[in-house]
Formats: sequence, C-alpha cells, structure tokens
Amino acid sequence: MAEVDTEVPPLPPRYRFRDLLLGDQTFQNDDRVQVEFYVNENTFKERLKLFFIKNQRSSLRIRLFNFALKILTCVLYIVRVSLDDPKEVNGSVWDLIFWVNRRMPVWAIQVTVALISFLETMLITYLSYKGNLWEQIFQMSFILEMINSVPFIITIFWDPLRNIFVPVFLNCWLAKGALENMINDFHRAIQRTHSAMFNQVFILICTLLCLVFTGACGIQHLERAGKGLSLFDSFYFCIVTFSTVGYGDVTPQIWPSQLLVVILICVALVVLPLQFEELAYLWMESQKLGGNYSRHRAQTEKHVVLCVSSLKIDLLMDFLNEFYAHPRLQDYYVVILCPTEIDIQVRRILQIPLWSQRVIYLQGSALKDQDLMRAKMDDAEACFILSSRNEVDRTAADHQTILRAWAAKDFAPNCPLYVQILKPENKFHVKFADHVVCEEEFKYAMLALNCVCPATSTLVTLLVHTSRGQEGQLSPEQWQRTYGRCSGNEVYHIRLCDSKFFGEYDGKSFTYASFHAHKKYGVCLIGVKREDNKSILLNPGPRHIMAAPDTCYYINITKEENSAFIFKQEEKHNKGLPVTGLYDAPSRLPVQNIIASMGTVAIDLQNPDPPVESSKLSLPSENGAGSRRPSIGPVLEIADSSAILPCDLLSDQSEDETNQSDEEGSVGSDFVKGYPPNSPYIGSSPTLCHLLPQKAPFCCLRLDKGCAHTSYEDAKAYGFKNKLIIVSAETAGNGLYNFIVPLRAYYRPRKDLNPIILLLDYPLDNLLQCGIIYADNLVVVDKESTMSAEEDYMADAKTIVNVQTMFRLFPSLSIITELTHPSNMRFMQFRAKDCYSLALSKLEKIERDKGSNLAFMFRLPFAAGRVFSISMLDTLLYQSFVKDYMIAIARLLLGLDTTPGSGHLCVVKITEEDLWIRTYGRLFQKLCSSSAEIPIGIYRTESHMFSTSESQVSINVEQGEEQHQRRQSWKDKKDHRNSTTSDQSEHPLLRKKSMQWARRLSRKSTKPSTRTERISQQRINMYRRSERQELSELVKNRMKHLGLPTVGYDEMNDHQNTLSYVLINPPPDTLLELNDIVYIIRSDPLAHMPEDQSVGQPRGTKNQQDLGTETRDETHL
Repeated sequence: MAEVDTEVPPLPPRYRFRDLLLGDQTFQNDDRVQVEFYVNENTFKERLKLFFIKNQRSSLRIRLFNFALKILTCVLYIVRVSLDDPKEVNGSVWDLIFWVNRRMPVWAIQVTVALISFLETMLITYLSYKGNLWEQIFQMSFILEMINSVPFIITIFWDPLRNIFVPVFLNCWLAKGALENMINDFHRAIQRTHSAMFNQVFILICTLLCLVFTGACGIQHLERAGKGLSLFDSFYFCIVTFSTVGYGDVTPQIWPSQLLVVILICVALVVLPLQFEELAYLWMESQKLGGNYSRHRAQTEKHVVLCVSSLKIDLLMDFLNEFYAHPRLQDYYVVILCPTEIDIQVRRILQIPLWSQRVIYLQGSALKDQDLMRAKMDDAEACFILSSRNEVDRTAADHQTILRAWAAKDFAPNCPLYVQILKPENKFHVKFADHVVCEEEFKYAMLALNCVCPATSTLVTLLVHTSRGQEGQLSPEQWQRTYGRCSGNEVYHIRLCDSKFFGEYDGKSFTYASFHAHKKYGVCLIGVKREDNKSILLNPGPRHIMAAPDTCYYINITKEENSAFIFKQEEKHNKGLPVTGLYDAPSRLPVQNIIASMGTVAIDLQNPDPPVESSKLSLPSENGAGSRRPSIGPVLEIADSSAILPCDLLSDQSEDETNQSDEEGSVGSDFVKGYPPNSPYIGSSPTLCHLLPQKAPFCCLRLDKGCAHTSYEDAKAYGFKNKLIIVSAETAGNGLYNFIVPLRAYYRPRKDLNPIILLLDYPLDNLLQCGIIYADNLVVVDKESTMSAEEDYMADAKTIVNVQTMFRLFPSLSIITELTHPSNMRFMQFRAKDCYSLALSKLEKIERDKGSNLAFMFRLPFAAGRVFSISMLDTLLYQSFVKDYMIAIARLLLGLDTTPGSGHLCVVKITEEDLWIRTYGRLFQKLCSSSAEIPIGIYRTESHMFSTSESQVSINVEQGEEQHQRRQSWKDKKDHRNSTTSDQSEHPLLRKKSMQWARRLSRKSTKPSTRTERISQQRINMYRRSERQELSELVKNRMKHLGLPTVGYDEMNDHQNTLSYVLINPPPDTLLELNDIVYIIRSDPLAHMPEDQSVGQPRGTKNQQDLGTETRDETHL
C-alpha cells in the first residue's frame, strides 16, 4: 500500500522531449494487437451485398444492366412474332396457343438472356434474404422472373420444348420496376431528387405503357388461333379500348382472348384510378407549395425574391404594379416565398397571363435552406422582406422579419436585402441590409410635417409612385386635369457631365443651375451629390459650385434619357438647322407640351440664350410709364456671400427680431438649441432642436391633472399663444420621437412652435379638456388593436367612425388621419347624398380600370392631405431597387436625417402683397435670387360648390348668397389676375353660372309647390339647421359641465365648400393665387455659420443672434 501511495516523480524534460521526437521506446517490445474496423461485416456475402445493393453507384450499374436485359427480351419477342407464321404449326386451337415457331438464333439469344436473368435473380434473392423464405418466393418480381427464364433453361436439356410459348412480354413489368429502382439509385448517387410529381407522372406513364404492351402482345398471340391479328392491330385495339372509344372494327374472336381483355380492363380499373388519385393529390399539394425556380432559369434570367409572412391581394398588386412600372424590369421574374397557403384571390390574379409568366409562388419558409434553395436566393438580384402590419403584436412581426433577414443573409451573403421594419427600436437588428424602411419613422414624420407643411403626405406619396401623369386628363374639372398632370413628376438622377439639362452649368452655383434649368427645361433641380461624398445634399445653397462628376437629383415628368428636345425656330437658325413651319408660331411656355407617350417626353424649348433684360422680371408700369414697380433681381452664377443670408430674406428680419424681443421676452428665453440628451432607440439620427434648459418633472406632463408645480387642469388655463397640435394615439411609443423632432427642429422659429398634446383616448370630455377648440391640427394615428379584424378591410372601422364624429362636432378642425387600407379613404368626411363624391368615385374606378397606380389620388381628403395610408409608402422600398437614393431623399425631406449642408422642407404663403409676382416661374427666380430657396410645388385651395342633391340646392344657394357678400371684395381683387388666362378664369364664371342656375331651379320649384310641400320643405330646412345647432349645444353643455369657457367654440365655422390639392413642379407660367402655399427646400442655416460660433450660447449674445435669425414656415413674400 505504501508503494501504491508513493507518488511517481515526473521524467526530466530532456527525456520527455526525446520521447516526443522518437517515441516511447519502452512500448516497442510489448505485444500489441492491431484492430481493423469495417463499416460492414468483412464476409463474402456482405461484400456482395455492398456491391449489388448498398453501394449507390455499383447498384445503379447493376440495375441499368438488368433494365437493358428486360428491354432486350421484349425486343426479341417482337422479332420472334414478326418472324412467326401460324400456318407452319399444325394442330388444334390449343396447339396454336401453346406452340410457336422459334428460329434458332432467336432461341439462342433468349436462352442466354434467360440464364443471366435467372442467375442474377437467385443472387439478389440470396443477398436480400432476411429469414422469411416464402416472402421472397411469392414476390411478384420473383414469380415473373421464374415464368420468363425457367422454361428457356429447360429447353437446353429437353429439345422438344424449344418451340413452347413463353410470355416473354411480361418482362416489361420487370423493366418498369428496374427503371424505378434505377432512378432512385441515381438520385441517391448524385444527392439530388426530383419532385414527387415527376416520379408519380413517370410511374403512371410506365404503367400505361406496360398495360398496352401486355394487352397487345397477349391478344395478338391468342388470336393466332382465331382471326389472326397482327401486332399493330392488337395495339390499335388496346388503345381504342383503354380510351373508352370502342369503334368495334377490331374485336377478339375466341374466348381466351376475350377473357384476357376482361382481365386487362379489370386490372386497369383498379390500377389506373389509384395512380391518378395519387397524381391528383400530389398535384394539389404542389399547387399549395408551388414548384421550384429552376437553376437553369436562375442562371440565364434575372429574378427577385419577395418574402412575406402572409400575402394579401393589395400588397401583391402594389408590389407588381410598382416593380414592373420600370421598363428595364420587364424581363425580371418575381419569386414569392410565403409560409401560408396561397389565397384564392391571389391565385386568380397569378393566373392572369400578364402575371402567370413572370410571377412564381412558392409555399415555404425563409428560415429553411431547402426553401431558399427552391427560390434560388443565391442567384437572385434582390430579396424584399416585408413585415405583416396587420398583426396586433407589431413587435412579434418585426422579430419574424429580423429572423428572415438573418436567414437570407446567411444563405446568400451577396444578395441585396430590402427590409421593411415596423418599430424603430428593431431597426438596428437589420442594419446590415442594403435598404431599410421603418414604417413608424416615416409615418410620424409625415404626420408632423402635415401640421406645419400642409399635405406633405400627399406630396411624398405622389413623388414615390410611378405615374405617367395621364390621370384625370379626360375629366371636365380643370383642377383634376392640372393635379393629375403634375402628379406624374418623380425624382430622377443623372451625372452633370452626361446631362443636357445641367451640363452647361458646370462651374456655376447650385441655385443658378436650378433656376435656369427650370426656366429653360421645366425641371426642378433639388439636390446634388459629390463624387467623393456619399451624402446627398438637398439645396446645398449658392455656395455649392457644380462640378462635372456631380450627381444631380431633379424632379420631372420623366427622366432625361427618355426626353426628346424640340428647339424653336430661332434656335434652329443659330444651329443652322432646316426651318419647318410646324413651330413658326411663338410659344409663351418654357415647357409648351409634355407628352407622356411610350415613356418619352417631348420638351418644347425656348431660345436657350435669352436677352439680358429677360432675367430681370417686373410688372409693366401703369399708363406706359411713370410709377416704379417691384422687380426681381437676377440669379447670380457665383453667389455673393454678402447677398445671400442663411435665412428667409423675403421678410424683414429686423421686424422679426423686434417681434421676438417684444413678444417672446419671457417665452423665448425658455428654450435653448441643442441635441436631445436621450435617444429613445438605437439608430435615430441626431437633430438640433429647441430644448428646455432643464428637464421638466414627469408629474407636470399631465395636462388634465394638477401637481405640486402647477395647478392647471385644462389647455385654456395654460394660456398657450399658438394653436395646439393634438396627437391621438393608442400608446406613447418610441415612434413619437419622430413626430416631435421635426416640430422642434432648430430651423423652426421659436415664436411659431406649437404646443403638442398627446391624447391616448378621445372621449368628448378628454377632447374638450385638452383644448381641441384651440387646436389647429388633430392627428389620429391608426389603432394597432383593431388591425386584426375578422374582415381585413374593417381594421379602419373604429378610426373612421371616431374621426367622422369629430368632423361633425368640430367642422373647422383640420383632422389628419392615418388608415391601414387606402381603399377606405372614400369614407373620410363621408356625406351620404354627395353627388360630387359619387362622381369622384366613378373617376377613381375609371382610373383603376386604366391601370393607374394612383386611382385614389382624386379623393378630396387625400388630395388635401387630410388622410394617408402608410401602405402607400411601400412603393418607396420597391422603387429603391431602381432608384437607390429614394429612401435617403425621403428621409431628408421629412427631417428624419439631418446631413450637414443639406436643406429642409418648409412652406411660404402667398398674400395679397405678393400677387405682383404673378407666375410660378417668377416666384422661382425671386426665391433663388433673394434667399436661395428652391420651390418644388404648390398647395392650392379653391372655393367649390358641392351640389349634393336637388333638395339641397336651395339651402346651398342661401348659404352661397350669405357668403357672396363677404367674398365680393376678395373676388374683385382676384378678377384682374384671372383675366390673364382662360384656364384660371373658368372657376369664377362657372361658379357664377352655377349660382344663377341654382336660383332659377329654386324659383321654378317654389312656384308650383302647394302649401303642404312648402311646409315639408321648411321642416327639412329646420331639421338640417337644428342638427348643426343640436351638435353645437351638445358641445357647449359639456364644456359648461367641465367648467370650460365656450368662447372659442362659437368662432368655429363650417368651411366645407373648399377643395385643396398639390401641384408638384407646375409649369413656370402657372399663375399664383391668393393663399397659395408654396413648398420650398430651404438651405441649411448652419452651413453659413462662422466656425467659431457655438450652439448653446445665450440669446442675448451677438453670435447667437447671427446663428438664430429665425426662419419662418410661412414667409410673406
């Protein structure tokens, strides 16, 4: 025990190193046993089994050889039949059946083949023996082998039996089995498999061939004793019989052949239905799962993969219409990978010839490599991964999207990914994707800008949709034609050195290039990107000098590559071109004709070198001379730093500063400029904002309850100077950060900052307490809890009804609503007997039948920017496949990203003092020359008489006469502008005629009316008036009950006889109208700051005054 417990000392290091090099010499003399391990037993039987059965390649060769033997026996049988003559056999009927005339060469070959087949069969039976001999013997293949080979072996030893009949044609069934086994071994050998549908079809075809061949050979042999049919006649008879035609011209004559026909028909009635049933089942399953996108097609054709959790018809059509709207994508295939079974409506759509040849539906999961291989993800040009926004748990939907993106990136690292995320806090998980669109980011940013820049959602939606500008061109309404034509404008890009539009402005300032390109070609240059910089700059200002390698981003009806330039007569003289009489008449339009046909636009050009005086626009003086009119300065080629200031120069800044010092003495000092100290989620872009000097206590954020710091319990008590912005949402999520930041951005003037109130529920009492009568905008966000309605389109029901209630209670309130489905826009501000809405509905159906992607654009709430659906922005992700810059430009326009030197979107309003500018082209020059701002569109509001029904005409007439006196002075001021063009003068004339027609109609209807009809008409009028009064009394009573003053509600009027719409990049000769709101891209104020200025200095210092000359959202020109 002591020796065992004694610890053995380790060997010296030198011995251990020697043993490592030479090995341990002490073990060389020991007896060691070498053990060999085999995968199979090392016996002769196991080796034969490995060669004949288990090894795929060797067994494939054996089965191929066996298949060839069986086919050879069938061929030898046909040869024997062709050489056989029944007359050489003498005897009875049974002698003709049991004996044949077999030639010696044929017999020798058949005996050899039979002997080989017999030996092979016995060997395979021995190797596959598993203890049950009778099971091996009574197998159908073994019985057929014995029938077809044993008689030939017996004839070797007994010569009289050499001419006995052997049914060798039954070897076709053995050939069928060998072929099936051979295909299975082939699939195992190459590690690839065909579909089950292919195997079943193959088995069915082989079964039919074997039945026909067996019947033809059997009937031909039995009819040797009867009519003596040839092999071809027997084959013809089998085909006619199995096809259930049955001409009757060829029939068996003796009872054995007739019995064989009965047996064959019974076998066919049992075997074939089973085969067809299996085939039908596999076909139905394959229709559910979809097929495979072939490897050959993936390598020769281009395709993209669309991964979704559930495929709806609206989502599919939006994707297909937008994707195939681009000419260069017409030859692409779309492979849809979806885990759910294909919907019936989707199946019908995919069966349309327009889509059936280009869209392939595969049922499968993006998390399975097999399904990704079926879709050939590694060869795809792009992969679009969309989230299911109809889910109640949007976070769970994002988690599924993230896993799909990870799986696609793991399987195909080089495939570009286009990912849609719902929640902003989940965006950083898919940061590796090439393009990411976060729904809540864009949704809240557009809702915020809608409050300060009207109809921003409509502007962005029209920009990201593909359209040719042909919508509404057949409408009798002028506004619909103008609105539809301008909706065809989109954002395009081109290098400066390759551009006809901008190539001549190399070395000129950006503002100069933008103005002259718009004046000459009608295109609006909005941004640029340096060759050495990846960031896109919107309106970098006049200090940016254009260079040849710059990439220009512009708004136009089509891209420059699809434009044809038509020069005027004087231009042709200058260029030495032949002059034709087609354009002899002078044109007053820089863009005379815009013809969107076959993707090509013909642009009618003026003289590209106008006189110097034409750059200085002014109104003609009265009486030919005398008084001096305001004029517009020229846009300089190279900006003068002293001439362009970093803010709006269309207003008097000194007055702005005095107003700030007087009115904001106490309020202005409550804000400082800085970056938000806390970011709600990873990946949010830092934006310089107006902040409070100190963080407000959480208890002070409750508006309806007082705390230790304040006793206010309603909005009136706070005494807000500006109108409120109320946000009605279900929860206060992280997406609200993108709503607040654009409204508190550093370029917003402090005196125009609107208080923001978050309303998590909107009963009437809560609406009144939060100050809805003092609000300028009410933003209603779609409720997530209602998105999983049983009927898909009912997800917006609660939102629509609640908004309609608020619309009736507070008619002058601007309500901005987000819906799930764009088709539900027709229910916003719904009027049951509105003939004009019915006309718009018919127009929408006509545009949809024409294949328009913007059929809903003429709905008045959408055109006015009162409603939008975030699903409209799905096209932003689709367009990024062709225009990879669209997401970046949209984020800059909405204020989601702030790139140093890039401008921001804001608006200016046209007042009576600004009407001297007259046209949009002159306004473009005025803004470029004075403040370096680029206009991109107009938001126009017009008065309109909505004729609801004949019974309401008299009411509308009375209301119109009351409003006529109030508007008479405004119309007088407007008539002198409308006289300059026929298009603009249509509206007052039409309104005047419609008023006269309404008066005549009301007079005609009152003359023959009886006393009963007059009483009923008065009762209807009283009912309609009392409905408005009843709603007003209801609101006032609730306000009195809550202790709120009713003064503000008395001032709310119903302004429903107006319509508003957006004109994107209108022609330069478009006349400006009173109260037009112009969208402009204002240059970055910080880009013109001296480097020594800091952001956080006090307001009283000079540096802060230079930094913070406040820009205004609505600038008076």
